[in-house]
Amino acid sequence: MTSNQHGPPGLTDLLPAWLPLQRWYGAKDRAISAVSVASSVELQAGDPELHHVVMRVVADDDTSEAYQLLVGVRARMPDRLDHAFIGPVGDRFAYDATQDTETSAVLLELIAAGTTIGDLRFTPEPGAELDTSQSSRVSSAEQSNTSLVYGESYILKIFRRVSEGRNPDLEVHRALSSEGCRHIAAPLGAIESADPDVTYAMLQDYVANAADGWHMATTSVRDLYAEADLHADEVGGDFAGEASRLGQATARVHSDLATALGARKAGPKQCRRTAQQMRDRLAAALTVVPELLPHAEGLRAAFDEVAALTEPVRVQRVHGDFHLGQALRTMTGWVLIDFEGEPARPIAERTEFMSPLRDVAGMLRSFDYAARHLLSDHGSEQHLEYRATEWAERNRDAFCAGYAEEAGDDPRKQVTLLRAFELDKAVYEAVYEVRNRPTWLPIPLASIARLTG
Repeated sequence: MTSNQHGPPGLTDLLPAWLPLQRWYGAKDRAISAVSVASSVELQAGDPELHHVVMRVVADDDTSEAYQLLVGVRARMPDRLDHAFIGPVGDRFAYDATQDTETSAVLLELIAAGTTIGDLRFTPEPGAELDTSQSSRVSSAEQSNTSLVYGESYILKIFRRVSEGRNPDLEVHRALSSEGCRHIAAPLGAIESADPDVTYAMLQDYVANAADGWHMATTSVRDLYAEADLHADEVGGDFAGEASRLGQATARVHSDLATALGARKAGPKQCRRTAQQMRDRLAAALTVVPELLPHAEGLRAAFDEVAALTEPVRVQRVHGDFHLGQALRTMTGWVLIDFEGEPARPIAERTEFMSPLRDVAGMLRSFDYAARHLLSDHGSEQHLEYRATEWAERNRDAFCAGYAEEAGDDPRKQVTLLRAFELDKAVYEAVYEVRNRPTWLPIPLASIARLTG
């Protein structure tokens, strides 16, 4: 098992065609101009080989990103791995090894053993006792990463886009675990490097038999649409009780994070800096989403109000990319997942102290999405638009009320900050929808119009 800078021969020639087809690849809107190997470590020799490879991908606009690949190499490709095929390398065949139970088992074994290979450290958390006999499957839930589920016990989250600095997902989970937080899946191990400091993967308890918040919420919306004569609080699938409990869980996590990693008061200088970041993101978004132009003045005015704040604002570490899909409902309550923040942002920005209202705003936006994304299936039925608004407002209020009950402070009272964070998130959503789901663009645009009107 060795470390080198080349990887399987000819791999870089295959990737410009293969990478854009992967759901986790984040630059599908830009053509690839060059691919090079930043690092490569052989984790297993023989047949199959297993290589850990970090690729540097340069787009046609000269931007570059680093992506992590786990590459298997076999003399013959079994039919079961046809979907993972990358291409020929010499007289053998390369494929995505995360799709192979044989090579995925190696990763769990290396973590359990606390192995170091080259610059890679496979480390179990203190006290973790791992059963390496469990076979793996690939989770269908991930978008920007790849997760391997081992039996019903563990989940290994492989961060596809990597950058220097400890990934906040691992850092935050370790911090919350140290506080005994009951609203997370406990961390069990990691794959990291020391020089440079990079987090490649995190092993956690697997939350079995859980329903994700997005599925539960959209089921509630479908029930509402199906009952023409009932209001949101009269439908059997009313979600407001769960929204309130989710608000309580969110406030508890924020409290545990503040205890573990600290909190402080931010003055006018940081408020001005936050407002400028919002303006900068808006300026970039306007070049991609011309539909934002009619709302630009109102958006800037909302961000200017943040810059004008003079009262201190409480800041701390937060989730950073919070929405209904980041919450799992178990038999005992809500579990929050995926604390890495928005993967496209630099780690330094994702680990900054910021107002917990950013997370609250993210969830409020998610309730709007849950309520409205089905409207495209129903044409221009005005009564459904009214019902979507009714459902969203009921659940937004329930979430905030639950949060206030646990935190002792109602986020709805901080109107300026909460509105600005919602608008900032909606601008981000507009860019995402233009690039990935153009038919959903009206959802953030309608919210921006409402919040700036």
